[in-house]
Amino acid sequence: MQGGQKSSHGCRSLAAGHPGYISHDKETSIKYVSHQHPNHPQLFSIVRQACVRSLSCEVCPGREGPIFFGDEQHGFVFSHTFFIKDSLARGFQRWYSIIAIMMDRIYLINSWPFLLGKIRGIIDELQGKALKVFEAEQFGCPQRAQRMNTAFTPFLHQRNGNAARSLTSLTNDDSLWACLHTSFAWLLKACGSRLTEKLLEGAPTEDTLVQMEQLAELEEESESWDNSEAEEEEKGPALPEGAEGRELTKCPAESSLLSDCGAWQPRKLSVFKSLRHMRQVLGAPSFRTLAWHVLMGNQVIWKSRDSDLVHSAFEVLRTMLPVGCVRVIPYSSQYEEAYRCNFLGLSPHVQIPPHVLASEFAVVVEVHTATRSSLHAVGCESEQPLSKYEFVVTSGSPVAADRVGPTILNKMEAALTNQNLSVDVVDQCLVCLKEEWMNKVKVLFKFTKVDSRPKEDTQKLLSILGASEEDNVKLLKFWMTGLSKTYKSHLMSTVRSPTALEPRN
Repeated sequence: MQGGQKSSHGCRSLAAGHPGYISHDKETSIKYVSHQHPNHPQLFSIVRQACVRSLSCEVCPGREGPIFFGDEQHGFVFSHTFFIKDSLARGFQRWYSIIAIMMDRIYLINSWPFLLGKIRGIIDELQGKALKVFEAEQFGCPQRAQRMNTAFTPFLHQRNGNAARSLTSLTNDDSLWACLHTSFAWLLKACGSRLTEKLLEGAPTEDTLVQMEQLAELEEESESWDNSEAEEEEKGPALPEGAEGRELTKCPAESSLLSDCGAWQPRKLSVFKSLRHMRQVLGAPSFRTLAWHVLMGNQVIWKSRDSDLVHSAFEVLRTMLPVGCVRVIPYSSQYEEAYRCNFLGLSPHVQIPPHVLASEFAVVVEVHTATRSSLHAVGCESEQPLSKYEFVVTSGSPVAADRVGPTILNKMEAALTNQNLSVDVVDQCLVCLKEEWMNKVKVLFKFTKVDSRPKEDTQKLLSILGASEEDNVKLLKFWMTGLSKTYKSHLMSTVRSPTALEPRN
């Protein structure tokens, strides 16, 4: 990020000899450095050319607003020009720009909506600070009348002493550059985190399609919130102190856009590390009961005082299902109906309705503090953090030990019990199993929902798919709810298309 202004004096940010500002991102081991100019000669040339172009030849209509320019050699530039009030400047305002330079044109274009909203927020704060200074100076010594009285004095004499003022002077904020450094560092990290590249071999999976649809919905919601003026007014200004050497994870959550990095708090380590780990902790019979209810789409309820424990349990259990089948309420102070979520976390004092406890479509995992004798039996608590808990799995429909269960569950348990397979390999096995059964779901969906085949034909199809058992049928019907909208609309549009029914030569 780089700010620019036509006058070299006004563009000066840090005093000579100032070491600059640096922020450490421990999560990614990246350092964000702010200085007067880049030390690398090639980068200095690229930034300098972008600054000059942003304030001279590359101008949007009205001169104030965002523009895009650049090429493969000098990089591509997002530039947002704006005016800052200055009572001593010609026209009582000075022209600035905030620019972002990237060598990847597609990446910059995809980041445009995000950059525009955040940079606009920074500009609004800068203009607001400068406006207060401008109004105070005009009230104390109006410049317009003074200039009218000296209108016939020589131009050079008139300009004497009115050198360009620094942005710090215009906003009356000595810590402004520290604030901008923190804000730009946050912007760079957040912009880099929101978009990731994935190499897809062949057609995208259903999980990928659903994730893309969910991301698009979230971005639409985010844009609607960003456009809300009420939300912007609620954010009060807060300035960082001592920004040199600042760690990004230590920025205050209530800070303004000039120092908004409160969302960077590091995630706590998971309590349950994997499905294999959960199976070891719960025991094979309890885990099988829990996994059966998860795969069938029944409501899974965890009751515990430790919300982090519940979060980690759901993060592990959700890997058993397609993304579109997961509906989570991580931790609630009241019971939520099954139609709202199939994963529900509750605090211990919350009462679960009796009909839910007796239902065959729900399973409850209660987490209690283990007795001291149990702790000694399991091992040292510091070595095994979960040894301080006891897990009780109950359901109105307990899974019989001799029940065959869905095919995918049996294959999953075979992979979990195979100690020759690492956790990473087991995860990949699970991905393959889910994709295999999602393909069966697609066939069944087209056969029953699109083609509307009779029940007898459906039974024959299920036999061919190797899914004629009761549990497998229930699983397929539940997983059908996780199909992406893209796939469903594609099938429907193909059926309705007049050319779809025409025979091919």
